[in-house]
Amino acid sequence: MAARNFYPRPQFVRENWQNLNGSWQFCFDDGDCGLAQQWYLDTYPFDSQIQVPFVYQSRLSGIFDTACHDTVWYKRSFQAEKVSGQRVLLHFGAVDYYAMVFLNGRLIGEHEGGHTPFSFDITDAISDGQEQTLAVRVYDPHTDELIPRGKQCWEAKPKGIWYTGSTGIWQTVWLECVEERHFTDIRFTSMYDEGKECICCTTAGDCTGCVTEYEIRFADEIICAGSVACQSPVLTWDVDLIQQHIFRTNFHDGGWSWTPEHPNLFAVTLTLRTADGHAADRIDSYFGFRKVHRENGMVYLNNKPYYERLVLDQGYWPDGLMTAPSDEDYKKDIELAKQMGFNGCRKHQKMEDPAFLYWADKLGFLVWGECASAPMYGPDAARRLMQEWSEILQRDYSHPCIVVWVPLNESWGIPNIHLDARQQHFSQAMYHYLHALDHTRLVVSNDGWDMTRTDICAIHNYAHGQKEETAKFAAYEEMLSTRQNLVSRPSADWDIYAKGFAYQGEPIILTEFGGIGFELAGEDAWGYTAVDNQEDFLADYGRIMEAVYASEGLCGFCYTQLTDVEQEMNGLLTYDRQPKCSPEKIREINLQYHKKSRSYRSDES
Repeated sequence: MAARNFYPRPQFVRENWQNLNGSWQFCFDDGDCGLAQQWYLDTYPFDSQIQVPFVYQSRLSGIFDTACHDTVWYKRSFQAEKVSGQRVLLHFGAVDYYAMVFLNGRLIGEHEGGHTPFSFDITDAISDGQEQTLAVRVYDPHTDELIPRGKQCWEAKPKGIWYTGSTGIWQTVWLECVEERHFTDIRFTSMYDEGKECICCTTAGDCTGCVTEYEIRFADEIICAGSVACQSPVLTWDVDLIQQHIFRTNFHDGGWSWTPEHPNLFAVTLTLRTADGHAADRIDSYFGFRKVHRENGMVYLNNKPYYERLVLDQGYWPDGLMTAPSDEDYKKDIELAKQMGFNGCRKHQKMEDPAFLYWADKLGFLVWGECASAPMYGPDAARRLMQEWSEILQRDYSHPCIVVWVPLNESWGIPNIHLDARQQHFSQAMYHYLHALDHTRLVVSNDGWDMTRTDICAIHNYAHGQKEETAKFAAYEEMLSTRQNLVSRPSADWDIYAKGFAYQGEPIILTEFGGIGFELAGEDAWGYTAVDNQEDFLADYGRIMEAVYASEGLCGFCYTQLTDVEQEMNGLLTYDRQPKCSPEKIREINLQYHKKSRSYRSDES
């Protein structure tokens, strides 16, 4: 049976598909001779087997070799035939970093970028009457500092905040057979104040005379249905939700709206129907009806101030590294976080698998989406990051759980941003670029410090130790409570805003702090601070959270972190997701009533 056998695109589901996960042939190419020797041919033997979609560095791959190998090869066979009027599509969820894909000895396409999906139409390369041979060459230069790699270590042994690297296929590979006329994309935009949902779908092939039929359901009740003529490849129309059910009460709050407390979702079915009534394609999807904006120094969800209680989530697993062993593992992480009183997470230096976003949508969990950063700055790094972000927006735009985009973190990839005008321009460019592609979410320019143009003043500060650092944290809280001197007063060892930029009344959120370590095991194990037992942890955690909640300046926080990851053992959960202390006691601390003059939502999940 193929590993991870759930459909990989939860907002663009087709009934018929073929999972290509499972056992593949595998080979290291340390001499980089595979292309010259034509390893992509069926006749060239490979010396190992690997379990896709787990990278060779992971236990679940069946190889578990953490040494750095810049070039690796995959190969497998599958059954497929050419059918008149149909196309065969080959999809990759994500391959880290640069992929060349061959079918039956023919190069069918290439893709650069380690965190985003790509597809190829392989119809013309299929050989009739025989098995198809698929080969993939992956190039992942570990020492290239201009590649967005996030928390992946460039050495064989992880250290400090850096984790075991990931090279190769790490999300699902699958096939779909579609007709010449088919859907290629769908996106949803909530027009919250108007009570409407904008639907935009894209089609391929000659759809002259076709119509796109749509049916929208809520709680198994058909809300509305209709059809739109396919007059162009891109179709856009609005659905007036209020008009469909004018007598429904509490439309905007607790009725049909999406929040972490009430994660209401609308189910959608699109059918592409030809003039003679034939259904050429059918897609099942969903959307959540919600609005995110900032106003009066606060973040608003559905036009009400909303206090974000986030937890930092690295998205690593001990056996699968960046790939969760199963779909249920994503669900379990969210359920544990909600059990501890968090209403969302900041995904750190990793754009997560769509399966996680599906469960966040369904269970009600805010997500800050953050792509991996490159270590250094340069034209190639800038180009690569912008390309990945364009593909991220293409994939994840319609997930209601995502409320903030974080293109840059702690000056990674822009180390001289405080004074360097070019790096400041890049930070601003990313801010405006994401807003140009997506006007429905907030964008943080450089999470942590040295911010330029930003929608949120996102600050990192770990100066909260029990002894000599306490005074620094107290001063920091005083600064936040008055919202004064936000340029001259440092966040850790860096200024909060880059030179030439200043606080403009943005909502202030403490987006990294805490990191209290206990149950440390191993000589390399560490936390930002350390305690000896559960009782001391709860006391220290309570002390820190009391200071956070006492701050009049803060309108949210993100605690470091959800789980231990390898040698970084400052999680609320162990690496294998076991609570280190009572989740109910953490929840009690997290849900203490805010000592604020503002009116935040009080309904809790």
